[in-house]
Amino acid sequence: MFDGKTILVTGGTGSFGNAFVQRMLETHDDFKQVVIFSRDEKKQHDMRLTYHHPRLKFIIGDVRDRRAILNAMKDVNYVFHAAALKHVPSCEFFPMEAIQTNVLGSSNVLEAAGAHDVERVVVLSTDKAVYPINVLGMTKALTEKLMVAKAMLEESKTVFCAVRYGNVMYSRGSVIPLFVRQIQTGQPLTITNPDMTRFLLPLRQAVDLVLFAIGKGSPGDVFVRKAPASTIADLARACLNIFRANNEIRMIGIREGEKVHETLVTREELFKAQDYEDYYRILSDHSMDYEKYFSIGRSGEFPMMGYTSKNTTLLSVPQIEDLLLSLPEIREALKGTTPSSK
Repeated sequence: MFDGKTILVTGGTGSFGNAFVQRMLETHDDFKQVVIFSRDEKKQHDMRLTYHHPRLKFIIGDVRDRRAILNAMKDVNYVFHAAALKHVPSCEFFPMEAIQTNVLGSSNVLEAAGAHDVERVVVLSTDKAVYPINVLGMTKALTEKLMVAKAMLEESKTVFCAVRYGNVMYSRGSVIPLFVRQIQTGQPLTITNPDMTRFLLPLRQAVDLVLFAIGKGSPGDVFVRKAPASTIADLARACLNIFRANNEIRMIGIREGEKVHETLVTREELFKAQDYEDYYRILSDHSMDYEKYFSIGRSGEFPMMGYTSKNTTLLSVPQIEDLLLSLPEIREALKGTTPSSK
């Protein structure tokens, strides 16, 4: 489906953008162009030097700037909207900045895509948008609602859909790079709460999810990749084990805006979700079977909770170690690390 197509990635210098570009260059050689749209010129320069490919185009701009994203969208076939403020405490302390980027910026992207009759748009969302308790989650939940509203406009020729996933391992917001730095420098590993659980999704599977959505999505769909989870304490122990380190593990308490467990699909959404082997497809409210939904509600058969990091498959410490060792970043970090005695 990418043959002869132009794909634009907003926030394209981030973890997802780099992984997507690498996937395209390895497996989809017939695309016309991949446009990297972001406001970070240093990261764009680094990507340009890393890939050095004639069909990569770099545009400096901010999704907050409606004119900039409108101009960048010209002649684009597919859009992956990854640009966002994602750091939970930063969004808590500067909520208007999160609103400017995550809500108003996303609206600019959706409007620009519709104006240029882009074929398909996939919005990247997060588990924090489900039952949100922090600014990041609230703004991403609004992003999803903006996508669904735009998808339901009858005059729209563009298919708008979204994906929702949890913690991407070794991404910018992941705790794993922090653990690695603390191990390498002999510092204590700082954990918030030992019983806190988080989904563990390798970046390659996040890319798989987005490609699944671009191929299967109907207007207003939200796709979720099923993923295992672990407690924060077990993740810290697994990191120590693979680095053969014995750093202290220190509890620092839950940070502002954090949950103990994350939810990827609400209990209400499970009743309108199609269950694929590795994915959930959550249909928009406009396409669900209301008679089936209400009949289930009358029978009292609602589940106790949705699909969460507590009731998904919880990995053991050895299983977490295997998953960590599958990450190229971990294997690279292991090359120059000596065991810590602190």
